[in-house]
Amino acid sequence: MSTTMEILRAGPLTTIQDWPGRMGYWKVGVPPSGPMDDLSFRLANLAVGNPDSAAGLEATMAGPRIRFDEPTVVAVTGAPVPVTVDGKPMPQWVPLHLAAGQVLDVGMVGEFGLRVYIAVGGGLDAEEYLGSRSTFTMGRFGGHDGRNLADGDMLALGSAPTGLITRILTEEQPALTNAWELAVTVGPHSAPEFFTPADIDDLMSTPYEVHFNSDRTGVRLVGPKPRWARTDGGEAGLHPSNIHDNAYSVGALDFTGDTPILLGPDGPSLGGFVCPVTVVAADRWKLGQLKPGDTVRFVAVRAEQAASPAELGLGRRAHFAHVISAGGDTDNGILGRTTTADGATEVTYRRSGDDNILVEYGDMRLDLALRARVHALAERIAAESPTGLVDLTPGIRSLQVKADPGVWSQAAMLDWLTECESQLPSAGDLVVPSRVVELPLSWDDPATREAIERYMLGVRSDAPWCPWNIEFIRRMNGLDSVDDVHRIVFDAEYLVLGLGDVYLGAPVAVPLDPRHRLVTTKYNPARTWTPENAVGIGGAYMCIYGMEGPGGYQFVGRTTQVWNHRHPQTAPGFDAEHPWLLRFFDRIRWYPVSAEELLDMRADVAAGRGDSTRITDGIFSLGAHQQFLDDNAESIAATRGVMEEARAEERQRWSQKGEFAA
Repeated sequence: MSTTMEILRAGPLTTIQDWPGRMGYWKVGVPPSGPMDDLSFRLANLAVGNPDSAAGLEATMAGPRIRFDEPTVVAVTGAPVPVTVDGKPMPQWVPLHLAAGQVLDVGMVGEFGLRVYIAVGGGLDAEEYLGSRSTFTMGRFGGHDGRNLADGDMLALGSAPTGLITRILTEEQPALTNAWELAVTVGPHSAPEFFTPADIDDLMSTPYEVHFNSDRTGVRLVGPKPRWARTDGGEAGLHPSNIHDNAYSVGALDFTGDTPILLGPDGPSLGGFVCPVTVVAADRWKLGQLKPGDTVRFVAVRAEQAASPAELGLGRRAHFAHVISAGGDTDNGILGRTTTADGATEVTYRRSGDDNILVEYGDMRLDLALRARVHALAERIAAESPTGLVDLTPGIRSLQVKADPGVWSQAAMLDWLTECESQLPSAGDLVVPSRVVELPLSWDDPATREAIERYMLGVRSDAPWCPWNIEFIRRMNGLDSVDDVHRIVFDAEYLVLGLGDVYLGAPVAVPLDPRHRLVTTKYNPARTWTPENAVGIGGAYMCIYGMEGPGGYQFVGRTTQVWNHRHPQTAPGFDAEHPWLLRFFDRIRWYPVSAEELLDMRADVAAGRGDSTRITDGIFSLGAHQQFLDDNAESIAATRGVMEEARAEERQRWSQKGEFAA
């Protein structure tokens, strides 16, 4: 019988996490999760003699009360809190030896910090899902039944190898404050392309305030509204923050419209907003201790001089309250440029923190040939899989290459990627497997109407896309009626270009026929709630939301599940090997169902039965697609012209109403 501990009082937000979390699935929208303050978590494990990867507890705002049925050793780190054992006060940052039956009580956080970490000798024996025990509550997996702990939960202790227990010295403990400084690198999308130089000056000189609406997905900040260097995002959306979807880095400062959000370990992997700076890997622990009302200043550092995230001691520089910097990189986040081997397309290498390079192809436009180029590069890198490579995440016209900065430096990455590019063949003859996936769509579904109502009540009631997103789509594209929106959506065939756009296998897809590309802008600010499997359009792209969560696409309806929550058990249409339904270059077609029929279909999928998804194998040929575009060029140009004129009129209305005002 395994040793257990009983959760007598769980606290408001206590979960099981491990480090470094769930790696290798960023490309399909699975975040790493793991401890938000990795430093305090790993030091807690160090104190009890565990490897720093052992599963432990993260508690937000207040800690748990726990009874152990066998002798054990524990350590409490992170934000300052009262700690007692059987009512007797105990210190943090030191190993505590508990006898069988004793009760550890971790209280409320005080003036500094937000999260507390508890390590137990041997770690916790929790559910392992996709290679990690970390809890991702929105995805309902990992940890203890994929949820926050509750009073009365019984947790099994693990058998991780234990070594020397040790006290964490004062100079090794991270310094907490209410006035934070975050070390950031410039990029990937900075001035002068996206932000004005004055915007960046504001960013580096302004103390931003942490908003109360912050969590593990991201820390929302309150600060000056950008002036913006562009009038809009073109096909990516009407707001200048909109770009064609690319991969994000944890720690990126993501401007969702005019709202800055520091993306956390439960944040999205893919999105269509610009990120001017990124917190370096060694400083991301601070995101876990930012609490509402704290202030944040960004301090630019050179990527090559950033501290190593592998360090747990003085080399991490976490014991300093201030960031020591002689200045940041002066390249606006652009590491270099080259051209493809045929000289036809420019390649831009952008810095995304000190651990990612974002490789972008061509101009800021939608071109399937650019996505083919991304595919060719990803295949080339994956085939060699260089030491230090962590993840490859494709976007619409980009590929994010993530590496361990302690193993593969950014300079070495850049040299290697440039060499790879020179060796790639032309992508013009791309032919890839491409299934036709037919899915049901409940048009203007009641769940999406509810989400709009919540947004109007809790976020913003005067948005141009409210109270009805479909009418906004009609107006944005110069259509005569909402029936035209319905006809175009059901006539379109959508090519899947990315997965994980809004978590868990959520596709970002584009109509193959440009005449079906209904272009919209995204919510500004974003929604705080979106129903699972809502279908929306943002920029020129369609997305199916993989789960409940935030979002910004304009709703058209709702469909069945694109993520198998029963995995590893099979569900209709799903591959037994993985829980995501769709693949890169799948083609999605819709067939209409009523809201009531959809509810029945969703229940069937959840139960592992039904036939709502219809899949036919096939191929996609870039050459054949180009021939289609050439044959229909005149009609395509006429249709796109009408849509672009309507968007210009909408932009003018926005300007007159002050939507773009600084």
